[in-house]
Amino acid sequence: MIEIKGLSFGYRKKGKLFQNLSLDIKPGRISGLLGKNGAGKTTLLKIICGLLFPHSGECKVFGVDSYRRCPESLGEIFFIPEEFYLPSITPKEYINAFAPFYGRFDIVKFNEYLKTFEIPLGVRLTSMSYGQKKKFLLAFGLATACKILLLDEPTNGLDIPSKSQFRKTLASAVTDDRVILVSTHQVRDMENLLDSIIILDNGEIIFQQEMDSILSKLSVKLASDPSYIEDVIYFEKTLGGYAVLTENRGEEDTKIDLELLFNAIINNKERLYEIFSKEVLAHEN
Repeated sequence: MIEIKGLSFGYRKKGKLFQNLSLDIKPGRISGLLGKNGAGKTTLLKIICGLLFPHSGECKVFGVDSYRRCPESLGEIFFIPEEFYLPSITPKEYINAFAPFYGRFDIVKFNEYLKTFEIPLGVRLTSMSYGQKKKFLLAFGLATACKILLLDEPTNGLDIPSKSQFRKTLASAVTDDRVILVSTHQVRDMENLLDSIIILDNGEIIFQQEMDSILSKLSVKLASDPSYIEDVIYFEKTLGGYAVLTENRGEEDTKIDLELLFNAIINNKERLYEIFSKEVLAHEN
């Protein structure tokens, strides 16, 4: 559904950001796009929805170059940026103005989402708090029934109850023909929700794996001294000891701390490549 091949892009003052970047994102899952500040996560989302144009290579959405911004494709993509503008109108006026651009917009679902997120109907959007505005856009985006939903830092500005509501609502919106791509630094808000992980670093995709594969290959242990543990990939000091990421030999299933995993990949990606290449070779044989 989203195919990126040999893509290069950069900004005039900052130079090259992406060089020969390739990525294939399939529907039916929630994918997390992770990376350090300045890695290009937001830029990549904007290229996918046609707001920025690649310098070379291609980004195809539904088989069409995204930069062409075909009406048929745009009606199937909804992008919620981290920084956004909402006009000084009511939710009802917003629906009347923008819902017609999305052929499968579901007003019943939209009203359900507004109720779930506790969004007031009788006030102008500009008078809402940042968190309320964010939840309004999430409700609208989900109600469009678009096949591609791009979310940039969706939990920023949400309080704890709202984050819980967001996770439940987003999980219920997954369908076999829908791509949900979430760019986030707030990995602890998302780690029980993501089906696949994509890590962007220095203009390259350095890691892309399904969570099932990650859980089968890696495990996390708590230890007072990591030197006594075999197959250590990475460890960090925590309260009461160390959180240790190790290779899973198949003897246990544990939850994966995405923050620990991210730091491990950034600091020891060669070891991670070795572990996951074993799986690829096993499948090929």
